[in-house]
Formats: sequence, C-alpha cells, structure tokens
Amino acid sequence: MKSYSLVKKWRSVLLVYLTHRMALPVLQIIRKPEIFPFTRDELKNFPDNTLGKDLVNFLETKQLELLPYYARHDIKHILLNYDTTDEGEGCLQCFMMGNGHVSFPVIATVMYGFITMPEHWAAFKQAYRRGKKSTAISNWKWFEILGQPTALLKQQIN
Repeated sequence: MKSYSLVKKWRSVLLVYLTHRMALPVLQIIRKPEIFPFTRDELKNFPDNTLGKDLVNFLETKQLELLPYYARHDIKHILLNYDTTDEGEGCLQCFMMGNGHVSFPVIATVMYGFITMPEHWAAFKQAYRRGKKSTAISNWKWFEILGQPTALLKQQIN
C-alpha cells in the first residue's frame, strides 16, 4: 500500500511537470495564445457569482497563481466542475476530447491518464461521454464571458 502511495505521488509530480514545465512553454511558442487581459485584483472587482469572480475565488481556494497563458484552463475547471487533482485533470481533458477539441495537450493528457491511472478509467469514460453530449465549447470567447453568471454558463454547457 505504501508503494502505491509513492507511485501516485510521483505520477502527480510528473503530470504537473509535463504540463506546467514542458507543454505550457512549448505551447506559448507554437500557439501564440491570447494573454489573459485581467489581473487578479481586477477579477476581484467582478460581481459575485460571475465567472470572473469565481475564477479569482477558485485560484485563492486552490492556492494557485493566475498564469496568463493558463487562465482558460482554470476557467474550464470551474465550468465543468472538475477538481485540480490527477483524476480531475484527466476528466477535464477526456471531456474536451469528447467535446470535439482534439489537440496535442488533450491527447497527451488523456493518454497519460489512461496509462498511469487505471483506477480512474470509469471517471474518464464518463467525462468523455459527458463531453460528447454537451454543447461544444472550444470556440467560446473565454475572456469575453467572464462577466456572465457562472451558473448560466454551466447550464449552457450541459
């Protein structure tokens, strides 16, 4: 049992390393993503129950930094109700694949999840199916919807 805990710990460390230290810098060069237009303090001024305010609350609760090229990913965690755990990350990417968003990060994370997290296969399958049934979200204007009520956006997805 102790060895399994060690495997889970190192698998998490590797997942964070691969996504934050390798994939994110490469994607910034390849994609030239849009820089997040708000500061943390500006998000705090959004009305309660809007996506912008919920984003800053999410970051504070999870003790995460506002990463200018990663905010869109954090927004998806909020809207899809997937935690920032290994299982949650895998589910988020499985949802996105099912939702029709097929990219290198999505494929890589889904493959990593299926290879290293067999105990979460059922959750990954459920997330994929949920993505297939949900409204397509890959073309949403993520930074333009921050003033909208989070509950309404979640409703639109499901």
